[in-house]
Amino acid sequence: MNARLDIADAVDAANPVAADRAFIDIAGAAKTFVGQDGGAVVALEGVDLKIRRGEFVSIVGPSGCGKSTLLMLVSGLVEPTGGTIRIAGAPVTGPYTDLGFVFQTDLLLDWRSVLGNILLQCDMRGIDARKHETRAQELVNQVGLKGFESKRPFELSGGMRQRVAICRALLLDPPMLLMDEPFGALDALTREQMQIDLQTMWQRSQKTVMFVTHSISEAVFLSDRVIVMTPRPGKIRAILDVDLPRPRDLHIHETPGFSKIVHEIRVMFQDMGVIHR
Repeated sequence: MNARLDIADAVDAANPVAADRAFIDIAGAAKTFVGQDGGAVVALEGVDLKIRRGEFVSIVGPSGCGKSTLLMLVSGLVEPTGGTIRIAGAPVTGPYTDLGFVFQTDLLLDWRSVLGNILLQCDMRGIDARKHETRAQELVNQVGLKGFESKRPFELSGGMRQRVAICRALLLDPPMLLMDEPFGALDALTREQMQIDLQTMWQRSQKTVMFVTHSISEAVFLSDRVIVMTPRPGKIRAILDVDLPRPRDLHIHETPGFSKIVHEIRVMFQDMGVIHR
């Protein structure tokens, strides 16, 4: 199990050269699964990626290209069959605990209240939840759920449930956040609001974020860089800088700079046969 890397973080802060190195360093990452028929399924192959501390990076690609698998490798929940992954200079050799993980489904427990679901992090880690109740309440207020603390999941909308899931991931203030299509199941209007809310929370906390999505425009709106993946076996086709001013509002979708990046990514998927002309 990887513990918190406070020592490595302290070294980074004291050493300007070390501070410039990648916070997440993925080198030659590969993953091959064994299919039900006993054959090999190559999900990822030769993925090289360096992510800076505090950077927001989105990963886009066709279904089955290994986007979610890449997050699982970074989290240490799945072991790579090739390559290495380092966080703050230390190799990931098992489940990495100093992160928050948000999935497409909120995974809330029906018998727990909003606060109870957020504090579930403490129960799972054997931590005294009472010491984190103030932090949980602060997060509830930040995401606009004040007054819903005692509500059960069935009393919440889809967007509200996902806000609770994000609060749960942020409860222990981890330095990085992995998000696997967290807004994929939401309606269009709620999804846009969640994008704005996430941007606000990220700018406030400056956490390192790896964000998986199928939406090109969502990736461009949120990110400092967008990673474009090929069809399986997943490789990195391109890495695009999103040099657009922050904070961004929805009007940025109408600007030439935004449209140019979206168009460039869409053309890549057309060239790969993912989108047919």
